[in-house]
Amino acid sequence: MESLVIIGAGQSAVQCVTSLKKEGYEGSITLIGEEEHLPYQRPPLSKGFLEDSVAKERLYFKKLDYFIENKVQLKLGASANQVNVASKEVILSDDSKLNFDKLVFATGSRVRKLDFPGKDLSSIYYLRGLDDAEEIKNDLEISKNLVIIGAGYIGLEVAAVASQKGISVTVLEMADRVMNRTVDKQISEYYRKLHEEHGVNFKFNSSLEAIKGGEKADVVICSDGSEIKADMVVIGAGIIPNYELAEQSGVSCDNGISVNEFGQTNIKDIFACGDCTNHPNKLLEMQLRLESVHNAMEQSKTVASTILGRPIEYNQVPWFWSDQYDHKLQIVGLSGKHNQVVMRGNLEDKKFMLFYMLDDELIAVDAVNNSKEFLICRKLVANKVTIKPEMISDTETNLNDLIA
Repeated sequence: MESLVIIGAGQSAVQCVTSLKKEGYEGSITLIGEEEHLPYQRPPLSKGFLEDSVAKERLYFKKLDYFIENKVQLKLGASANQVNVASKEVILSDDSKLNFDKLVFATGSRVRKLDFPGKDLSSIYYLRGLDDAEEIKNDLEISKNLVIIGAGYIGLEVAAVASQKGISVTVLEMADRVMNRTVDKQISEYYRKLHEEHGVNFKFNSSLEAIKGGEKADVVICSDGSEIKADMVVIGAGIIPNYELAEQSGVSCDNGISVNEFGQTNIKDIFACGDCTNHPNKLLEMQLRLESVHNAMEQSKTVASTILGRPIEYNQVPWFWSDQYDHKLQIVGLSGKHNQVVMRGNLEDKKFMLFYMLDDELIAVDAVNNSKEFLICRKLVANKVTIKPEMISDTETNLNDLIA
């Protein structure tokens, strides 16, 4: 019987297992996860879980019974220290060994940690895992002054939760606006005002210099010399793909684990999926490393199909979302190469969309509180539709009519 080992226990790993079992995979499967928890969802950690609208039990992808009934062996609280490609063997942190016929790296990513004076004080957090979220959640109940380093999705989502709990929140950001790498200035300005209406303070064009305190954080020192009172600090400085183990095993890596359109690495019978991969996208005509639930799920389905001997090319337009207060921001496509931005709807209605154009071709859409039309836009971007700006801005235009 064929043996499959999956290193990782996040979204992509569980989706790979689910897809394999659904399609009748008969080999043995072993899932290796560094955390003691059953595999769980990460997106709610900075949103619903922090604000108590999502219980811990609802975070888990599957109950333990699922893995038992489907004969999936869980190796939780263990890490893979070495992969021997020649002998097809994985050596774990407890020195035990697992043999495999096929191997999937679903190692995900980790937070980028900053080096600064005071980094070892308590009440300084990075949010990546469930344990992190539980510690932050507990501290939010007793803190009065929170400083968030970084105005990206995670930072702003935590800011939204904390401000609604009556905590004084200050966001420190190196750039001159929020979400500066991912959205247009109009959306940045809209969300800055939204947060300020909820009492959040922003300090732009400044970075973290140091944190002072006794045993725990007390004051954040900024690069311009100013000080911000803080009895709690959450740092969101981006994430880094976990590819080192694969690279040490002889797998080709370049800003992630290099795979082809079928999730295959340069080594036979070794695959990779999720945040840790750098993969080709023919629709966008580029190599991508994506940090998104959509990518983790869909690329895992591709890897499962390849393992089953029914390869299906992974070739989709990426999409993302962020929930802040009662606002849902949804993004499809990559807007980096646009030369025109067209608005549909208006800011005053708190429901609008930005269409990013490269000449007359639609390459990306940002939607605020418009999930219905966003679903249509995912198809429009995938189809690379050519459309006149005046048709987009006219809300009487039925976007469905533009789908070829």
